[in-house]
Amino acid sequence: MPLIPLLPIFHRLSREHFGGSLVKESKPILGLRWSDGRLRKTAGLYRRTSRVFGNQRAEIVLSKPLLELLPLSAIESTLCHEMIHAWIDLVLNKDEGHGPTFRAQMEVINATQQNFQVSIRHKFPTPKNPPKWLAICPICGIQAPYQRRVPQAACKKCCNKHNDGKWHESFLLTYVPSRCGV
Repeated sequence: MPLIPLLPIFHRLSREHFGGSLVKESKPILGLRWSDGRLRKTAGLYRRTSRVFGNQRAEIVLSKPLLELLPLSAIESTLCHEMIHAWIDLVLNKDEGHGPTFRAQMEVINATQQNFQVSIRHKFPTPKNPPKWLAICPICGIQAPYQRRVPQAACKKCCNKHNDGKWHESFLLTYVPSRCGV
């Protein structure tokens, strides 16, 4: 399914919930785009970046991997969430995350329409990363998947059975690359 254009949604949300303040001369006052596929844990982000010669640029980026298969309401909710951040920063000139101004605007938006709900944290399904490592106990041979190698991690089962539940270096786990994570 092709991604829908964000600009018409942005203009509508700016009119309906921000009094058109995120648009100047029919153009958004910030960049707006889909991610290139790397944004996988968060549905969207707002950021202001520094450029050469002190120029600043602000943009909203929405996650292509997370949102492309979800309904329009998920896209609207995420875009509106990021637009609140942009409005607070660029229009109100405040430096605030999910503070009182953000929460107040979110409540107003949620109360004035029924198409979507803006929230602080999304509950969209995120793809699970396969484990990169397989930890193996040298004594009992038990194996467990890990995302990263944990220094000084020992087999709990062997520590309990052979050393009264106390850590011992003879039960240190060894790591081998997982076939599905590498």
